[in-house]
Order: sequence, then C-alpha cells, then structure tokens
Amino acid sequence: MQVVSHFLLTYWPHLVAVVSLIIGAFTAIHAAMNKNDVRAAIAWVGVILMSPLLGPFLYLVAGINRIRHDQLSTQRSRLIKDYVNHAREPFHDVASLAGAQFTSLRVLGDRISRFPLHDGNHITLLDSGDEAYPAMLQAIDSAAHCIALQSYIFDHDRIGLQFAQALQRAHERGVAVRVLIDSVGAKYSHPPIVHLLRRHGIHTELFMSNLLGLRMPYANLRSHRKILFIDGHLGFMGGMNIRESFMSSLAGRHAARDTHFRVEGPVATQLFAVFANDWEFATRERLRIEDWCRISPSAPQPQVPARCIRSSPDRFIAATHSVLLGALAVAQRHVRIQSPYFLPDQTLMGALNTAARRGIQVDIVIPGRNNLRLVNYAMTAQLAQVIAAGCRVWRSRGNFDHSKLLTIDDGWSYVGSSNLDPRSLRLNFELDMEIYDPVMAGRIAARIDREIEQSDPVTQEYLQAIPFLKQLRNRIIWLASPYL
Repeated sequence: MQVVSHFLLTYWPHLVAVVSLIIGAFTAIHAAMNKNDVRAAIAWVGVILMSPLLGPFLYLVAGINRIRHDQLSTQRSRLIKDYVNHAREPFHDVASLAGAQFTSLRVLGDRISRFPLHDGNHITLLDSGDEAYPAMLQAIDSAAHCIALQSYIFDHDRIGLQFAQALQRAHERGVAVRVLIDSVGAKYSHPPIVHLLRRHGIHTELFMSNLLGLRMPYANLRSHRKILFIDGHLGFMGGMNIRESFMSSLAGRHAARDTHFRVEGPVATQLFAVFANDWEFATRERLRIEDWCRISPSAPQPQVPARCIRSSPDRFIAATHSVLLGALAVAQRHVRIQSPYFLPDQTLMGALNTAARRGIQVDIVIPGRNNLRLVNYAMTAQLAQVIAAGCRVWRSRGNFDHSKLLTIDDGWSYVGSSNLDPRSLRLNFELDMEIYDPVMAGRIAARIDREIEQSDPVTQEYLQAIPFLKQLRNRIIWLASPYL
C-alpha cells in the first residue's frame, strides 16, 4: 500500500496527463464520427484537443445528441399510423387555393413532416397574452374529457397560478390531465410551479431532466414546443410560453408581445400526436389515441388546409430548416419574416439572399429591444450580410415581440415555436404549422406590416457607424451563435 501511495504521489501529474489524453482521444473520435456538420466536427475536435480535460466535459454537456433515433422512430411511426387511420384523406389542390408555386412545397412537406396536409381546420390568430391566455383558460374550464399541456416555460407567477387553478378544477371534476414542462424552462421562476401542480394531484412531468443519472438538465436538446390539447378536437399552439410578462393587464405598458393560434380540426389531432410522443419519451406512459381523440364535431367555417411540422435532434432534424429553404425557393413576390432571434446559418442566409437577388421583396423584422442581450449582439454582427444582398431589415420600436411568423406571396404561412437560429433549427424540439390560406397569410402579413410601420430600417450606413469596439464585441459574440 505504501508503495502504491508513493507511486501515486510521485507520478500523479503523469497519470493525469495520460488519463486526460486517453479521454480526449476517445471524445475527439466520438465527435469526428458522429457530427454530420463538418464545421461542428472541426470545432469540437479542436476544443477537445486543445483542452483535454475541459474540452471533453463541455462536449459531454453540450455536444452529444443523446436522443435515441431508433426509440423515437418507433414511437412516432406507431403514433403516425394511429393518426392516419383516424383522420380524413389528405388535401392536394393547393394551387387553386394558395398559388401554383406552392404545389412543390406541399410535396416537400409530405416528405418531411410525415403528417398529411388536411383541409377542415379552423384557425384563429391570437395576439399576445391578452387574447391567448383567456381563450386557453376558457378551453381548460370547458374541458369534459382530457387536457394535454406542454410548454417550455410555465412560470410560477400570477398568470401561471391562473392556469394551475384551472387545471386543478379540471382534475377535480374528473378530466384526464397531463402537463409536460421542459426541465430548464421550469426553472425560470422560483419555486418551480411543477411542485404546486403535483400537490394538486395533476400528473406533471419534466422533459429531459437527467444527465448520467444525476439530477441536472442537459444544456441542449430542450423541448421548446407549446401545445394545449382539449377534448380531442381543440388545440392551441404557437410561440407563447405561460408567463405574465405577455399580459398587459399584469405587466402594464412594458408587456411583451407574441402570437398564438387556436386550431380546430385534424391539426388538433396532430398536436396531440406530438404531445403523446414527447410524453411517452419522458414518462414511458403511452397515451392511446383512441382514448384521447374521440370523434369530434366538425370545425367551424372557414376551414383551411394545414399541418404540423416537427423538428428535433433525431430523425426530424433540420425539418423546419428544409421547409424554409423550400419556401424561399418557390417565392415569387414577397417574403415577410418576423423573428425575435434572427441568426440563420449560411445555407439559410444564402437562400434569403438568393431570393432578394431574384427580385423578391424580403422584409425581416427583429426587435429593437431584445430580452437576450448576447443574441442581439450576434444578430447585429450578421445583418450586413443580408442587407448587402437586398433584404430589408427593420428594428421595431415597440416592446419586445417574441412572435415567429413567416408568409410567402400572401398565400402560405409558417408559424410556431421555431426561432431562426441554430439552437431552434437543430438542437431543440420545436413545433410549427404550415397553413395554405390567403386569408390567414393576409392577416399575418398585415400584422408584420404594422410592425414595419413602427420600425426603423437597418442600413449599411447604420451598421458602419457602430463604434469599432462594439462591432468587435458583436463579432466575438457571433462566433458563439450556434450555442446562444
């Protein structure tokens, strides 16, 4: 024993060096073999080799995709099969409704989404918490059979307590209730509301809360989806979390803005399929579609074709990215984008720039006041690239707007939870919806145009006038944009 102790005390620096080199080598090999993006592979291998101890730890926390493709594929395939047997025939004639240029986009969606495009959906745009939260609370209070709620952030504040009380009332009258909150988003308020929900008997779970058996969240792979599903036929989705800062009656004149959507029809069942898959992944409990999606009444008029698009770090990786590339490729007149976090990768930026160079009017609206300072710095560093190609960029003068909206040629819309940044497009679980309807596209376009009327244009002259040290700061922060 003394010999061993003496050996360890004498040679521990050498042992640490050997162990770190072995760990670094195995970690670098894992990164090289599993990263499909050559830039990500080079970056991780460089970090690991330059810092054989810290690098592997960072890669373990932020670089490994721990989602099992085979497991999720099996779950989703089963749910999709159940759903297809439950729903009506797919809708194909998008040319006469939205425009001939969208025919190929529908085909792209067929191959990416795995959800059919269905008519028979009634969709209502809800502006911020002032419209969305009362409608959601009313739906919860009217629920007679089942409620499924999923959110990235569910704050323990005044609006969060209203939702908790409504869910408690539903649970007490015998409604089946399931609540799924992201494990990182649950910690945005203290104490987390999950404890209150569980005390009320509401079946509440966290998404991706363990790391190697430890009670700590993953840095990536967040569930950013926002879903409320009621009684088999009514749903809500969009970009809005549950927090009082989006209610003007609670946050006052500083209230943030967002956009949410109330949906009835086949798309509501698609929302449930996404929720059920995430719930099964997080809890191992299977929610049978025949129990939760009973025969529902026909949706009110007008009815429009729509479908959900899931993106996530498994077999649906880059689904939204592919849809956006396809939409920009078919655009003929006007592209309108509103995004709180506009950090497109070079491929998506190339598609935007190519659209502008083809003569398409491309309007991009971003917040003048951003709730994430580092993201704002990185966005500013990147804007010159799209402005130089002819895209028009606008910084809104109002309160922070969290909306994620896109319209093409006033005929097709893309809405939901995805931001135009690497985290949303590759690392998070996101849920969006494509809508083939000129009326809805017109409403979304009008909302974006009203925002433009109250915005300041971002020009090359404006960007060049930024002091050099701030430009340097912005570029340095931009280097880390894939993980902001």
